Amino acid sequence: MALRQKLIWIILAAAVVLAGAAALGLGAFSIPLGDVLALLAQRLGWKSGIAPDALYYDVLFVVRMPRVLLGLLVGAALGISGAAIQGIFRNPLAEPGLIGISAGASLFAVLIIALETLVFVGLAQWLGHYLLAIGAFIGATATAAAVYVLATKNGRPNVQTMLLAGIAINALAGALTGLLTYLATEQQLRSITFWMLGSLGGATWENVSAILPFILVPLLALPFFSKALNAFALGEMQADLLGIRTDRVKKWVIVLSTLAVGSAVAVSGVIGFVGLLVPHTVRLLGGADHRYVLIGSALMGALTLTLADAIARVLVAPIELPIGVITALLGTPVFLYILIKDR
Repeated sequence: MALRQKLIWIILAAAVVLAGAAALGLGAFSIPLGDVLALLAQRLGWKSGIAPDALYYDVLFVVRMPRVLLGLLVGAALGISGAAIQGIFRNPLAEPGLIGISAGASLFAVLIIALETLVFVGLAQWLGHYLLAIGAFIGATATAAAVYVLATKNGRPNVQTMLLAGIAINALAGALTGLLTYLATEQQLRSITFWMLGSLGGATWENVSAILPFILVPLLALPFFSKALNAFALGEMQADLLGIRTDRVKKWVIVLSTLAVGSAVAVSGVIGFVGLLVPHTVRLLGGADHRYVLIGSALMGALTLTLADAIARVLVAPIELPIGVITALLGTPVFLYILIKDR
């Protein structure tokens, strides 16, 4: 791997740390950066000459810290999954939503919101606010599994069929989601709309600890498929000739990406453009080697979502914008630039 690519990793990692530290102080109630650093130092057991306000401590560690950590995890999950799926599809326009992950999660979440008082009363009392997250994760997993089964023939998944099956499942899930939205009450409609546009406003330490293993496993495992994804760029037949077990690679990339994105969508709602544009930007900066792209996409995804969440909190404070609106506003110009540049 080239020195330039390693330098990009270092720069992105430093940017993630700086963005995370800055995001801890931003919001309707701002905390000076010096106090943020002093509180973090005290939490780590280091002595500092500053005695920050007790209110700062509560805001930082109860509200901001889990939110920033959740943004880092969700952004990294969306970024690396987008890069991996683009690799197996050999299509720069592919993203996790293409195989029905986001659509399935949305459908099940909207189903729970619309029917909670009629059907899911017992589960709501038992699971509390986790019901929506669990439902979204089940929906993401179920739709991705359906797409995989539909695309498998004689034990071998076909990428082109998977693409078409994903389009069909997305259309069906979108239609059912639209029907449920039409039948929803005004209060339910507000919840559905805000969830569909994405938000990290519900972040808690419980959410972070709940999704950490489901996102950490794909983040650690997907880079091991980088050489296989490089072979996929030559074509599936050529990858077979090089000794790559393409069926196994496709299966595991889909499973790991579904695990990561399903977990992310379950706690943050649907956030667009990150899985599509982050890998593009990483390739523009340092090339298409997946040994660099996968990890680079995870870092840039974490950076992008952290910055987008900070903007969503301060742009019209004290009102908070849905984070999906910010990612769309930031992502669309970049996407159009790529189209114009490479047309």
